[in-house]
Amino acid sequence: MFYRPEARNTDLLPHDPFKAMIAPRPIGWISAMSASGAVNLAPYSFFNALASNPVAIIAFSSEGKKDSVAFIEETREFVWNMPTYALRDAMNASAAPLPRGTSEFDHAGLATAPSHLVKPPRVAASPCALECRLLDIIRLHDLEGRPIDNHLVVGQVVGVHVDDAFIKDGRIDTAAMRPIARCGYADYAVVDELFSIARPTGGGGGDLARRR
Repeated sequence: MFYRPEARNTDLLPHDPFKAMIAPRPIGWISAMSASGAVNLAPYSFFNALASNPVAIIAFSSEGKKDSVAFIEETREFVWNMPTYALRDAMNASAAPLPRGTSEFDHAGLATAPSHLVKPPRVAASPCALECRLLDIIRLHDLEGRPIDNHLVVGQVVGVHVDDAFIKDGRIDTAAMRPIARCGYADYAVVDELFSIARPTGGGGGDLARRR
């Protein structure tokens, strides 16, 4: 099968399979704070790490200029919180379209924890969190140069939180944390089992990671 995105056979594929193909996708569970002190928490499935050396950089993209983007634009800070299987319902609840200024933390029954270097709070129950400062907000555009209502938020990691219970032999036990990822439609995956493959010598970042 081949089709152009704008000419998909909706009888055969009534739901766009694009998000189900780009899967699993890590979830950007982003907490942000407005200049007036309102707190927002929302999950974004267009999220990933962009760089690790010499600085760590992460990014998420919002379809529509939602509160997360507006708040980050005001204060230039945000926090990524790892969503886990144990937190799946709370993560989903934080996606509810609440009135601006209403706390998703309260709506989802989540306790906050203070950050060290930025003002937005963390999800206390999340085993990992990354405090970030804004590098850029980029409005995306199409091939004709027309702006679309998608906003790419890029931030540099300035602080890292890890629950000591998940550090074993100098490494984070990712499978024990059971992070969840988006797989399209209403489907998710949980990381609870890993396998390892040694990279070829000098291949990509693997060799660098071993030396460091």
